[in-house]
Amino acid sequence: MQKVFLHTHPYEPFIDHNTEKLIVGTLPPPRFTTGDLKEGDVNFCYGSRDGQLWPILDRIFNLELKFESTHEAIEQRKSFLKQRHIGVCDIVASAERKTIDASDIGMQNTKLRNVLDYLEKYPKVKTLLFTGGNSKNGPEYFFRKHLIEHDVLLENISNTVPRIHQFIHPITKNKIKTVSLIAPSGAANRAVGSLESYKRMKRENTEFNTLDFRVLQYKEFF
Repeated sequence: MQKVFLHTHPYEPFIDHNTEKLIVGTLPPPRFTTGDLKEGDVNFCYGSRDGQLWPILDRIFNLELKFESTHEAIEQRKSFLKQRHIGVCDIVASAERKTIDASDIGMQNTKLRNVLDYLEKYPKVKTLLFTGGNSKNGPEYFFRKHLIEHDVLLENISNTVPRIHQFIHPITKNKIKTVSLIAPSGAANRAVGSLESYKRMKRENTEFNTLDFRVLQYKEFF
């Protein structure tokens, strides 16, 4: 019988009563759960050395971040998030995996965090920034399931990438916007390369790349 790996989220949501925007993803790579970090990983949300979220934000805000396994690197990221009133509340609490990897599609028997409860507790949050779209097991995909379970309607605002939706919180009655950003991972580069807007920019500047494209997209919403 094949052994199943229980992939649990290693971090509690990073959020306080001044938070206005929430980054919502799924799970960090399994090594963050087991504690077997690689050189260059940062033991914090989106801290994988292979991930692009912090390199993107580093370029947008000129943060001069350290990309190393140190306390200073962690504190740099926490300080930035607090200053900008940004939080992190990944939607997946745990999932089972037959293969120990970081792919979203490999998650099974997924347990979700109750994001609506967090939005009730922290009512200043008015924007959710999904680090991925509505493909199976992506953050928007799971959030849609979460809303359906609570009879909440997600209204389409814009189908242009990044897609924008909104919903009314059932308790606070706050109107909350969701933005489905292109995932900050190498796996999403093919999707970026297929976008007409990216192809146009690439034709205009042959040195333009998929990271440059994400920087432009993320800058508008962060």
